[in-house]
Amino acid sequence: MRCVICNGSTIKKRQVDEELKDGDNVVLIPIEVLVCEQCGERYYTRQIMKTLEEIEEDIKEKKISLKEVGRVLKPSIT
Repeated sequence: MRCVICNGSTIKKRQVDEELKDGDNVVLIPIEVLVCEQCGERYYTRQIMKTLEEIEEDIKEKKISLKEVGRVLKPSIT
């Protein structure tokens, strides 16, 4: 398999954190996907996409409890 973005040939399975938004919050979902070692392009299977969509829906419906693990700060620009 070659990367569709950079044509690289080094694509490996990696553990990554997928970011889902919940209002102003970012929820990190650890998943294992194929990643191009040269440009970082990620390749998702249909099953992974379905799982992420289900998790996103569960977050919206408050079926998953979330734990704060850090803070994201933004400068106030006036």
